[in-house]
Amino acid sequence: MERFESAVSCRSGRKPRAFAMILLIVVSLTGGSQTSEAASAAALNADGQAAIASLLKNDLVARKLGAEAKAILVFPNIVKAGFMFGGQIGEGVLLKGGRPVAYYNSVAASYGLQAGLQTFGYALMFMDDASLADFESSSGFEIGVGPSIVVVDKGMAKTLTTKTIEKGIYAFIFDQKGLMAGLGIQGSKITRISK
Repeated sequence: MERFESAVSCRSGRKPRAFAMILLIVVSLTGGSQTSEAASAAALNADGQAAIASLLKNDLVARKLGAEAKAILVFPNIVKAGFMFGGQIGEGVLLKGGRPVAYYNSVAASYGLQAGLQTFGYALMFMDDASLADFESSSGFEIGVGPSIVVVDKGMAKTLTTKTIEKGIYAFIFDQKGLMAGLGIQGSKITRISK
């Protein structure tokens, strides 16, 4: 909870208590089992591995990029909820060579016309050593600030080949469930956590 409040107070300048209240609503609506209590390292490893395996199996672009990636950071279960003020939170695992090496949380806050609850996952594929080193050395990595991140959509599959893959970070959003508009990862703050 403290990490969430500090992340959103830095991000928006709004009162962190309003965002903390949204987080409490998210926890109560989802049963709290995965959001309020941190998942164990073993559970997060299993969920992360399963999410990546499914993404690579079902998405041609992800498969092409995954084969070339230096590392993949996967957040298998992000929970987003809001009514005017919104928040999203989840935990992820950094995989190198398919093996877990570090754990992170992803937190974002928003405000505006929004209402609902949804879950989704996302993965970041680091295509070069410099992008990965920049990420690993940061104390708080914010999507949309710093290195360029390409959010991959369905149309990209037609033009992407192993020769057109560029350096940097590619993002995939997957397994969206729920009825909330405005899905996105822009502004998400990613911070390393201990497991």
